[in-house]
Amino acid sequence: MALIVQKFGGSSVADPDRIKAVADHVVRTKRQGHDVVVVVSAMGKSTDNLIRLAHDCAARPDEREMDVLLTAGERISMALLSMAIIDAGAQAVSYTGSQAGIITDTEHGQAKVLAVRGDRVKESLASGAVVVVAGFQGVSADTKDITTLGRGGSDTTAVALAAGLGAEMCEIYTDVDGVYSADPRVVPEARKLAEVSFEEMLEMAATGGKVLALRSVEFARNHGVPIHVRSSFTWGPGTWVREVQSSMEQPIVSGVTHDASEAKITISRVPDRPGIAAKVFRTLADRGVNVDMIVQNVSTDNHADISFTLPKTDIPKAHDVMDGLVAHIGGSGFSTDDGIARVSIIGAGMRTSPGVAATMFETLAAEGINIEMISTSTIRLSCVVRADEVERAVQALHRAYGMAG
Repeated sequence: MALIVQKFGGSSVADPDRIKAVADHVVRTKRQGHDVVVVVSAMGKSTDNLIRLAHDCAARPDEREMDVLLTAGERISMALLSMAIIDAGAQAVSYTGSQAGIITDTEHGQAKVLAVRGDRVKESLASGAVVVVAGFQGVSADTKDITTLGRGGSDTTAVALAAGLGAEMCEIYTDVDGVYSADPRVVPEARKLAEVSFEEMLEMAATGGKVLALRSVEFARNHGVPIHVRSSFTWGPGTWVREVQSSMEQPIVSGVTHDASEAKITISRVPDRPGIAAKVFRTLADRGVNVDMIVQNVSTDNHADISFTLPKTDIPKAHDVMDGLVAHIGGSGFSTDDGIARVSIIGAGMRTSPGVAATMFETLAAEGINIEMISTSTIRLSCVVRADEVERAVQALHRAYGMAG
């Protein structure tokens, strides 16, 4: 008998019919002899509706109270799914994140999981029940307040429970049937990948792939939890994310991702001396601005420009400090460009294959697409281009590397 953690996203439990379909699948898994822990997201657009309500009631909603409010959506889902499982003939009990022992730090809206104390979950499993846990939430170890885990928090909840309980696998059910070589909405001929390594999936999640949340993949890699991404609409096999042994048959490039959610800030004519970059990025970090790609151009007359990318949602926080920061370091000014996007190629085979970068640059050049910034890792190459050209870039690169299904 194996312990399996199954996570169902908002589209999977969007209405009573979907909840009943999920309950039937959970009960089938239980009757196959497995112990089952289920993690659920809020129904459909429930979280968006709660956020809108909060802003209708307060200009700047309190962070603590916002967490109390937003966790309500998952609590509704967990109770309804538990009722449906019981109605389908199996035992079930629902727990909030705190009841399930998801212990976090005190950072409201973006809390990190510190520990999983799953005593109540284990007791319920031992009694023969399916345990349904509200995703996206935990409880602070210090303040005992309810906390939320941020974007993709239910994925993180599921993987954390799988690690803490010693589950055989974590199944992530969503509205797509796996991880593809590119976004099928942009590249219709994109192929489903049977298997992806943890490191490839980390790069995909970090560069615009929306199937799995980055933090959940990090947690899975660190704790050795295999993830199976599947569709809750077809129930067919999907994509395995796990430790993959390299082989001679491994493709050079596994996927092309894109992300139009970032902007670029350029600080002009910064004095070219030690400590300037440190001051810039320490100030932004202390303000909670998440900086990604950074480029400093060649010094002219002992001055240089520094450009960096950041999420568009962090622009207000960055602007709050930029005027004072630029004046403090002796820069001449700054500008913001929200018309950019990033396109990336990812593949474990890249580290031993020469010419990968040349092919990417030649392909974009042939399409007349200008590259504004470049960043690399051993298995990823990313370029910043104009946002209105990024889909064409994805399509061209997918063809260039022969990834069609």
